[in-house]
Amino acid sequence: MLQKLAAACVLAAGLSTGAAQAENLRYAHFMSANSWQNQEIFLDWAEAVKEASGGELDVTVFPAQTLGKAPAGYDNAMNGIADIAWTVQGYTAGRFPLSQIMELPGLFKTGAVGSCAFQKLYDSGALDEEYNETHVLFVHTHDPGQLHTANKPVHTLEDLKGLKLRRPTQVVGSLLEELGAEPVGMPAPNTYESLQRGTIDGYMLPWESVESFRLAELTKYHTKFGFYALAFVSTMNKAKYEALSPEAKKAVDDNSGMKWAVIAGSGYDKAGAKVLAEREADPEVEVYTLTDEERARWEEAAQRASDAYVTSLDDQGLPGTATYEAVKGYVSECEAEL
Repeated sequence: MLQKLAAACVLAAGLSTGAAQAENLRYAHFMSANSWQNQEIFLDWAEAVKEASGGELDVTVFPAQTLGKAPAGYDNAMNGIADIAWTVQGYTAGRFPLSQIMELPGLFKTGAVGSCAFQKLYDSGALDEEYNETHVLFVHTHDPGQLHTANKPVHTLEDLKGLKLRRPTQVVGSLLEELGAEPVGMPAPNTYESLQRGTIDGYMLPWESVESFRLAELTKYHTKFGFYALAFVSTMNKAKYEALSPEAKKAVDDNSGMKWAVIAGSGYDKAGAKVLAEREADPEVEVYTLTDEERARWEEAAQRASDAYVTSLDDQGLPGTATYEAVKGYVSECEAEL
């Protein structure tokens, strides 16, 4: 009996020691706990890292801004409030100017291609100075965002005049101004309340976000154009990463870069296609495709906004034109590869 008790104590001590040795990483994001992003990006990444580390790393995912508001995501990772954060670069205006080239309209048609191109841009070293305060895991985009309005259909540039539209970043806001609308800045989680209160007339978001943020309840009209695509980053506190064992670092490294960039971008494509099909099948909803003539007018205005942004980077001594052209090349490569 005493031998059995001693053996049990040894086993318990071993288990306790093993548990104490497991390193916990806190992964924060602003999507809801029941969103596809929470499962297919964050929880799946957590499981992959745990398995790759042989249990040395245990990742706890904190959804729905529970470790800080969306705009503070990057700073929260930098300062250790979260060990890892997923956020939108453009929520911090002017901090990631070259990364936000990915937001310019007309560069790519799918989230998978945009994410692949963005990851290639990051891997090239062109963005190193923008992220030197953290350890980047992967970057990606969503599929091109569309225009969604509550009470007024938008078929022409003239229909946009005076509409107050949620814009995600200043770069996209400049595009809306060029198109004649009045941009109102806010993170995506705030859109529902603003639309419900009537402080905005509509918003710019990809198709999947119409469902993710419950905006289908308030939105009757949709205009297909492909205005922009947000840049996202999943990044880790630098000190936390550097303190990991070589084996734990390898587990993180093996789950960084292109694989997860494309998983995230493809997820947006898949979820967006589902929402678009549902909206098109609803007889009370209008999904409008611009005429060729009207599209040409919108594209001309969009190109003016793109040129103005790239020129502003050049004027600041940043390689705006070179980076813009590099992204186009990466897009072509990714279209051939994916």
